[in-house]
Amino acid sequence: MRTRRPAAAALLAVTTLLTGCGLESANTFTPQAQPAQIEPIPGADGAEVVVGTKNFTEALILGKIAVIALQAAGFDVTDRSGIPGAAPARAAMLDGEVEVQWEYTGTGWLNYLGMPTGIPDRQEQYEAVRDADLANGLTWLPPAPANNTYAFAVRSEAVPELGGIDSLSDIAALPVEERTFCVESEFATRSDGFEPMLEAYGIPLGDPQGVPRDNVNILDTGAVYTATDNGLCNFGEVFTTDGRIPALDLTVLEDDRAFFPAYNVAPVVLTETLEQQPGIAEVFAQITPLLTDDVLQQLNARVDVDGEDPADVALDWLVSEGLVARA
Repeated sequence: MRTRRPAAAALLAVTTLLTGCGLESANTFTPQAQPAQIEPIPGADGAEVVVGTKNFTEALILGKIAVIALQAAGFDVTDRSGIPGAAPARAAMLDGEVEVQWEYTGTGWLNYLGMPTGIPDRQEQYEAVRDADLANGLTWLPPAPANNTYAFAVRSEAVPELGGIDSLSDIAALPVEERTFCVESEFATRSDGFEPMLEAYGIPLGDPQGVPRDNVNILDTGAVYTATDNGLCNFGEVFTTDGRIPALDLTVLEDDRAFFPAYNVAPVVLTETLEQQPGIAEVFAQITPLLTDDVLQQLNARVDVDGEDPADVALDWLVSEGLVARA
């Protein structure tokens, strides 16, 4: 998954390493498509644009969506999929080696701009990172409804046994022995992670009347999902657009006190490139509003659960929405 910890030092180091060095794509396969609702943009024919992505499932799918859509609009797209990590992906944009990339508002705010706390309100978080990043020559286009933030999920079949639980506040009404959690190690130690979250919901970690430490299992990220599904714990830390949520029939609890920052996904474009080719914004304006949590869960599951190729999944979705047609 994407890295969310502030990484200014790492970013500086990677920026130095990437200066003057070409990035290579991990997967340049992109199926051909024809225009449909996305029509050729005047002035785009043959105009070159470089699209980059980080190297995890959701980023790869979104990157292929961008490549296919921009090609259908007439751009000559260079696909730089699979940049290994948040810091090099950011450095590639700052260096101008990548011109278009999907990013998360919370990641931009906390990781790249080094702000101490995130903003739970989605629109406020977007506007804050958009305005701040203009100074770096980057333009954040309007975000998608999809908010790939932290959450806790429970086995759907256990919901009735836990009193019909549907929000994080409801956990405090459960007996202490039922307040069991599976979390990844990084989340367990974050300043905006597990322990502060429990404080915010009135069930402090280590308190015999809150969440005793014996109630917590620290696991690898991928293991949290299966452990939650297998009943090792009642509540597992998840990312809200992960395809394993529907695949394992997990129910995401509402963050009813708005503790977790917003991580809406948005296209980020070099301001200079956007000024030269404003049609790029027109293309994304047709795509971004359609990307909800449910949509990304389904697309991610086709790759992570069913083993399909991100490029095929991206094309299928664009065709199903009538945005492009098969070549």
